[in-house]
Amino acid sequence: MAVCGVCFRHCHLGEGETGFCGARTCREGAVTAANYGRITSMALDPIEKKPLARFHPGSLILSVGSYGCNLRCPFCQNHEISWSEEAFAFAGRAEEVSPRDLALTAYHYVDRGNIGVAFTYNEPLIGYEYVRDSAKIVHQMGMKNVLVTNGTASLSVLGELEGLIDAMNIDLKGFTDSYYRKVLGGDRQMTMAFIERAVQVAHVELTTLIVPGENDDPEEISALAKWIAFLRDSHGNVTGQEIPLHISRFFPSFHMRDRKATDVDKVYHLADVARRHLKYVYTGNC
Repeated sequence: MAVCGVCFRHCHLGEGETGFCGARTCREGAVTAANYGRITSMALDPIEKKPLARFHPGSLILSVGSYGCNLRCPFCQNHEISWSEEAFAFAGRAEEVSPRDLALTAYHYVDRGNIGVAFTYNEPLIGYEYVRDSAKIVHQMGMKNVLVTNGTASLSVLGELEGLIDAMNIDLKGFTDSYYRKVLGGDRQMTMAFIERAVQVAHVELTTLIVPGENDDPEEISALAKWIAFLRDSHGNVTGQEIPLHISRFFPSFHMRDRKATDVDKVYHLADVARRHLKYVYTGNC
């Protein structure tokens, strides 16, 4: 029996068993990434699509994803590769791409404006070993690494990537433990601890998807933005006001089709609420 240390679930795995995320397994008594190098999605995207508004704007980045996720967001727009039955079926069909081949592919598109690789689409940290190994080669070739993550990972996992990731967009999906626990199946405290450390080692932007009736209370968004504003850099200085926050509009999807898309005026209002504490607030999907 081995224990996975990636996130708060600490899955206990017997030989050959797979964890809650669908992507980590026990082999010869050790937990490893079953999705290592198994790529389900690859596209050359605008950097703003990650979303990153203040990191090399106007550039493109090679975006890659595997399969599996350690959350269970009912509105997931990438459910085909995250946690649906279809996602786990990808385990046998995903294309194998070595870290070096991934870096070479990214380098091939440099002349088209590509600045590197973004690990995204599913949750990349459940396969952090592939992110780490690929990111090293990407850096060696003079390109950048971006991580798009739900931030539900231990600080030891983040430590494996320090110095390798240049920018992150991290989901801060709400600001109540009940929302994280009951709706997302997550752990807000773990995500907040991850963010606190991440802002000290990389350029970080945060995203909050506004789901009607769940996390759209102005007081909650105010508290969320105020917490961000007091985050500290690696020298202990309070610099959180400079961290960009993306307030995004929800659309019915996957298992959450019981409500309408977020009212656009509501998104704009909540962005204004966040601007009371933060310098850079952007609206998305409007």
